[in-house]
Amino acid sequence: MKKRSLFLGGFLSALGIGGLGYFITNTFLYLPKKDDELVRSREINALRLIQEEYDTLPKEEVTIPSPYGYHLNAVFATPHPHKKYMIFAHGVTENKLNSIKYMNLFIKKGFNAIIYDHRRHGASGGKTTSYGYYEKFDLKAVVDELIRREGEDVFFGIHGESMGAATMLLYGGCVEDRADFYIADCPYSDFGEQLAYRMSVELKMPVRFLLPLVNRTLKWREGYSLKELSPISVIQNIQKPVLFIHSMEDDYILPKMTEDLFHKKQGDKMLHLDFRGTHAQSYNEDPEKYDSVIQQFLDEVVAARTEGA
Repeated sequence: MKKRSLFLGGFLSALGIGGLGYFITNTFLYLPKKDDELVRSREINALRLIQEEYDTLPKEEVTIPSPYGYHLNAVFATPHPHKKYMIFAHGVTENKLNSIKYMNLFIKKGFNAIIYDHRRHGASGGKTTSYGYYEKFDLKAVVDELIRREGEDVFFGIHGESMGAATMLLYGGCVEDRADFYIADCPYSDFGEQLAYRMSVELKMPVRFLLPLVNRTLKWREGYSLKELSPISVIQNIQKPVLFIHSMEDDYILPKMTEDLFHKKQGDKMLHLDFRGTHAQSYNEDPEKYDSVIQQFLDEVVAARTEGA
């Protein structure tokens, strides 16, 4: 009877621990998304989206097949006749409408643009958010479609915000370093570290000991591990220029993560932390400064590399 009680107690304990791992992974795999119309209204009210201008912009809605069996919804905006493009990767819970403000900035600089919805966001398919694991290959599918349309000689950069920035760095670091330059706005350097930090803030207790449990559950449920969501582990593989942007007031993803990425990145790079605002608000708080920093990067780093190639 004693052995039976011990076995039952161990079983119930394991069930509880397993349930905790399932609950934690469920929380971030199915993080509630913002409604498309909410994002549209927010951007319109903030004058970052002028609906009439967007409606008259030469563009095409494009459906791109993901290698994982669903489709990605993208918009190719082509106000310029040349082969010069920017691709924009939005953050978690957002959608491609949040990228329009960045798109407008680059269109004024002479770039055409591609905005698209990540898997499980906006009008794209996909069941879960994978924080860069599947998204990096979806980004490659977007790049492949651009090259199919414009040819191998197309010149393009990629801009990513938050999870989109981490996705972009994972794409450049472990899929292909195909873009001519990258702009990483408030990325996490390691999703496991970011998860531990957010849980400690929100649960008010040290929870790093839960990461092995979360890792095992994630591997069992989704087939990948936390260590595969670590831009800092692959950043050294990116040879093309990277501009790192972060606000020192960001307490959701700490700016130290961007500093760590910057220091580990080899070759051409630039770092700007002197922005105001909370997470992913650097542009919203000071669009003129954001524009100026990007122009400096294009003039001093990207152009110099291009001329020397």
